[in-house]
Parts: sequence; structure tokens; C-alpha cells
Amino acid sequence: MLEIETQNKAYMITVKVTYTVKSEFVETNKQNINKFLSDFKKLNPSEFSYNVYLQEDGITFLHFSTYKDEEIQKQILNIPSFKSFQEERDKSGLDDTHKVEILSLVGSSADLL
Repeated sequence: MLEIETQNKAYMITVKVTYTVKSEFVETNKQNINKFLSDFKKLNPSEFSYNVYLQEDGITFLHFSTYKDEEIQKQILNIPSFKSFQEERDKSGLDDTHKVEILSLVGSSADLL
């Protein structure tokens, strides 16, 4: 995917995903998110970071993830609970709101992965 060099240090893959669900699916989506996050917590936290936010409108979710490298990203995104979350989310009726962005790190106040 994406690795950049900044000040002679290779940086990881950072991805921002946003999507809007129907209001009646919000609670189910939160439950599905908590399932895969519970599985993610059992993994090595030095290799990735995954955070999910609900925006002010109460129906738009933002997933912000950082992976040490592409191999780690593939492992994480193939965990069964995550794949199940994606399937249910997609079946819930996402229209054209699903957006995936690859970000390039400019700087940080803390050491990252």
C-alpha cells in the first residue's frame, strides 16, 4: 500500500474510512465494531492502531487506522470478526457514503508505531 520516508524514517500505512449508516443500524454497527475491536485488543499493539469514532450527526462513522506495514494490515483486515462487521455494514444499505483515504504522515507530537 503506502510507505513514505520522512527524515530517514519509514512510516506506516495510515487509512481513514468514513461511511454513513441508517439510523436504525447505528446500534448494531456499534456492537459489530466492539466485537472486532475486542479481537484486535488481543493482538500486538506495537504493530497497529485502530480507532473508531461516531460523528456529530450520530450516523456517520470514522475509522482511523495505522499499520506498521502492508503485511500487518492484511492480517488485521482478515480477522473473521472484522470481515463479518464489513459484510453486515455493507448489507445495511450504504449508498455512496463509503470513502477510503490513504493518508501521508507529515508529523506527530508522539512516536508512532
